[in-house]
Amino acid sequence: MIYFLTINYYSTNLITQLISSIQSSKDTPHKTVIINNSPDDDSIHLLKSELVLILQPETNLGFGNGCNLGLSWIYAQDPQATVWIINPDAYLLQTSLEKVSLFFDTYPELSIVGTIIYTPTKEVWFGGGRFICRTGTIVDLDLSTNSDTAYVNCDWVSGCSLLINLRNFLECPQFDPAYFLYYEDFDFCRRYANLGHLIAVTQQLSVIHHPSTITNRNIFRKIQHSTYSYLLTLEKYTNKLVLLLRLTRLLVYACILILIKPKEAFGKLYGVLLYLKRSLPSCHIHYWLTCLF
Repeated sequence: MIYFLTINYYSTNLITQLISSIQSSKDTPHKTVIINNSPDDDSIHLLKSELVLILQPETNLGFGNGCNLGLSWIYAQDPQATVWIINPDAYLLQTSLEKVSLFFDTYPELSIVGTIIYTPTKEVWFGGGRFICRTGTIVDLDLSTNSDTAYVNCDWVSGCSLLINLRNFLECPQFDPAYFLYYEDFDFCRRYANLGHLIAVTQQLSVIHHPSTITNRNIFRKIQHSTYSYLLTLEKYTNKLVLLLRLTRLLVYACILILIKPKEAFGKLYGVLLYLKRSLPSCHIHYWLTCLF
């Protein structure tokens, strides 16, 4: 069984398109699980069917925690299943579900697999991720489309379109609940890679994605979440010097942006404040800010 897992945040029209692209492949058993992160969005319930399940949390859980709810439900139903986490603003690109089953039957050693993600103009938006620990550099590259192999090992893959082979997990895989939005996919991949799981990207599966269709509705909150999660990630996977240097650069850039893009600037500054409040005792926050300024 293949379970598609997507998070709804006032995105019924987008998820309708996604479901239509999924159900064009009818020969492989599949089900779509929707986590409704917008509890007052009644329109999403119109999509409910035998193949579409809607789980309703009491509040907006964010991306990672929303996925955790869905993963826990799916794992309880079938711990041998394949889970395809996919953004509501993405849809399948001529991908038959038979390819998914065949791929994991052929390469059962892979635990987490990313797909090629195209923009609507067919440009590669994501093709694999690399991480340079000594500098804290997190980049996405096109590692797969020009490769003659079925898959390419990489450091992380995008949660926009990410497949999980549950057969390789003794317990239900989970995202770190400390992340509300952004970088939870990077952390998910690095955490399980450190436990011995193989991460890869394949050109055999692909989707179309409309970047930031949802998150651009509120630039301030988008930048706030991105900044906070970025600093949390640096704290977990680099050293204190790299964290301090990148934090300093981020603050300087935010100050430059205040007159040009105030929403983006204040989003960065608020994200930094939230990170400092979480990571430092209150008595140390003033000291850090004094050092930085």
